Amino acid sequence: MMQQLFINWNPDVIALNLGFISIRWYSLCWCIGLVAVYLLMHHLYRQQKISEEQFEPMFIYCFLGILIGARLGHCLFYEPSYFTHHITEMLLPIRETTNPERWTKWLMWLPTGNAETHWAATGYEGLASHGGTLGLMIALFLYAKSQKLRFIHVLDNVGIVTPICACAIRLGNLMNSEIIGKVTTLPWGFRFFHSSEALSTLDSAGLPLPRHPGQLYEAICYACFFFIGWYFYKKYPKRVGTGFFFGLCLFLIFTSRILIEYTKENQVDFENGMLFNMGQLLSVPFVLLGIFCMWRAKKTTAN
Repeated sequence: MMQQLFINWNPDVIALNLGFISIRWYSLCWCIGLVAVYLLMHHLYRQQKISEEQFEPMFIYCFLGILIGARLGHCLFYEPSYFTHHITEMLLPIRETTNPERWTKWLMWLPTGNAETHWAATGYEGLASHGGTLGLMIALFLYAKSQKLRFIHVLDNVGIVTPICACAIRLGNLMNSEIIGKVTTLPWGFRFFHSSEALSTLDSAGLPLPRHPGQLYEAICYACFFFIGWYFYKKYPKRVGTGFFFGLCLFLIFTSRILIEYTKENQVDFENGMLFNMGQLLSVPFVLLGIFCMWRAKKTTAN
């Protein structure tokens, strides 16, 4: 009876096939998250009487900061031994492969110097949220400086709206059946049919063992954090610019990340012998920074 409650997760990773290009759910979720943040930030800027001219450049700063940071974060934190010898693949959405059937063949004509290998257009396979957060902070610093805005004010506004984008990205991970959880007997366990890791452990009926949907856990948490941040903003709008909302965002997101990591499989083999995996270790500085920002905001408000 319990097995009947398990969720068979077998969605097509392609959301829309236009013939000349296929749009994945993961890419679509990224776009939805970025558009939601853009619209919400625009709303905050109008409420705070910040000009359109100062708002307009923000999107390109954030987009590039998140993408570059997330990509470099994955390459350097999770697969440094590979990508330090494949710099091109770190920077461009292509990969040198001996199995071209696995990926789209748009770039198959490019020479590789080896007749048995080919370049394939893969997209950016591997983006790390910690790197994306760091890249975003650097981008926002440059943006604030260029627009003559207070950096901490910009960070607070971003802290209010960021969880909704993080929620969308984790839903994209779920649609991709990636970052899967550990095996579970809980009735909401997911059977991931598109994950090679999940397919390596089958039950007596030949089905993937049910696993924790860690991506969904995070998505639900981030959606809740967005409403929490929005509630505090509506109640305490004058705290924008103190660092409170930025600190609250960091503390909630990365504390939940540390806890939810216990339900997830390690992403790379070198984590298997570690007391805390890479995701948990990288979350600690952000949690501490969040606590410091909220403490500083409280001290500033008190004065």
